[in-house]
Amino acid sequence: MSTTPYHNPVLLDESIEALNIQPNGIYVDATFGGGGHSSLILRNLGQGGRLLAFDQDPDARQNALKDSRFTLIAQNFRQLRKALRLYGVTQVDGILADFGVSSHQFDAAERGFSFRFDAELDMRMNPETPLTAAGVINQYDESELRRILSKYGEVPRAGYLAHLIAKARAEKDITSTFELLHIIEKAYSPKHLSSVKAQVFQALRIEVNDEMGALEEFLEQIASVLKPEGRFVSITYHSLEDRMVKHLIRSGNTDDEPIRDDFGKRLLPFKGISRKPIVPSDQEISINPRARSAKMRIAERL
Repeated sequence: MSTTPYHNPVLLDESIEALNIQPNGIYVDATFGGGGHSSLILRNLGQGGRLLAFDQDPDARQNALKDSRFTLIAQNFRQLRKALRLYGVTQVDGILADFGVSSHQFDAAERGFSFRFDAELDMRMNPETPLTAAGVINQYDESELRRILSKYGEVPRAGYLAHLIAKARAEKDITSTFELLHIIEKAYSPKHLSSVKAQVFQALRIEVNDEMGALEEFLEQIASVLKPEGRFVSITYHSLEDRMVKHLIRSGNTDDEPIRDDFGKRLLPFKGISRKPIVPSDQEISINPRARSAKMRIAERL
């Protein structure tokens, strides 16, 4: 498995094999990051092939690959269909999406993604968007905070934590990661602190970046963008993402509502290639512990 200082690509060989790359095909890497997956896709493409990659984070642009077959699109993948058309592409042979946060984003202290560092509560994948984690913490009402913590992080006793946050911010705005951690530490026993911290930060990150809204918009465009027999390969890291992908493959939409023709027959745009999700090996997890929750699913356009 090859790595970059920016990010260790997860399930690298497995995902490229799952794409079933055609040498002269057109492919999309919806989450470019450090370019690990894109580099290997290009290695499997012929001179007539083409790869278009998406990433909204300006930091990822430093990793742009110097290859005439490669185009980096500095946008959120929710703009998939519209952005591809700007580059003269209406359908592609394969789409790969690794929905994880890049190692660089976790390790860049000033970005505020990690509770390991004392930094501003930011967490924006695109620094040009207005909402930050501090905005969520200080401006959302208590009931909305409880909903976000519960839904996006499955945080235990989310209502109690939301109450403590509301009480603390009434005296002074909560602006740093360590200020937030101090409140979390009051609410939970040391035994559960590590997992709760991760859950809270995940919930805030998902809200700040509208990750579930972007994912839903992206997934709903897959069927119209993929050519027949084209592959969609997704790597998810928590149950909310994985459920939406599973619904798309099973029913053709994220609501899991089967599409039917005028005679009531189900219209299925995809078939699942792997019956169960593919997960990283013990060896990969030992090298890259952040891969431990990854699940890969493969769909083929009918």
